[in-house]
Amino acid sequence: MEQLTITAIIPARGGSKGIPRKNLFPINGKSLIQYTVEAAQNSTLLNQVMLNSEDQEIIDFCAALGVDVSYRRPFKLAGDASRQIHAILDWLDWMEQHQRLPDVVVLLQPTSPLRTAALIDAALKVFLQNPTVSLVGVNAMQEHPAKSIHKREDGWQYLLDSGDYVPRRQEMADDFFVINGSIYIATPDWIRLHQGFTVEGQSHLFVTNQAEGLDVDTLLDVSIAEAYLKNALKTQNKQ
Repeated sequence: MEQLTITAIIPARGGSKGIPRKNLFPINGKSLIQYTVEAAQNSTLLNQVMLNSEDQEIIDFCAALGVDVSYRRPFKLAGDASRQIHAILDWLDWMEQHQRLPDVVVLLQPTSPLRTAALIDAALKVFLQNPTVSLVGVNAMQEHPAKSIHKREDGWQYLLDSGDYVPRRQEMADDFFVINGSIYIATPDWIRLHQGFTVEGQSHLFVTNQAEGLDVDTLLDVSIAEAYLKNALKTQNKQ
């Protein structure tokens, strides 16, 4: 049986709204994107790691780390209003013309620095049990969804109707999750058919812990990530 080609794609445009040049922002001695690159390279199941970027500095940085940077994202797909899926679809078309379509695509966003190689491999093992359905990383919600609010011009409303009583977090059931962006897995056919990775009610939910699901978007997130990384290093040094 021919071995599956499992390719990790790391989307990393140069611009960012919250933290300027976020993908190259230093966290505990490394650029943010380097944590994702190293996790992908240390995976035992991935056999290709590619970058999806328009930014020359990011391209040069990742090339020096050994990432395949042969695809370059068009600038028209790298603006603030651009949707990431369009850059992924463009990359799939490019792969079909210049290399070969992978059997499995693993989307690893660089904003998840605490996602490990072990998590990637664990998620892939789950996905490969039923590769006709995509997989998406999630973690348990921290607050009850009944506390979520939608503000409108004429007022506001709860997103989830719980009647007159808003439950406390301690009363929250174990079946409320949020997509954390740590990992997405699908076949090229699935991505093209659904124009994305996640399909409501169909995609497999892969549960991570809160740390692994941390999505770095603000300087507060950077501080949290640094605290986790420093603590992990201390624990490692004690062993």
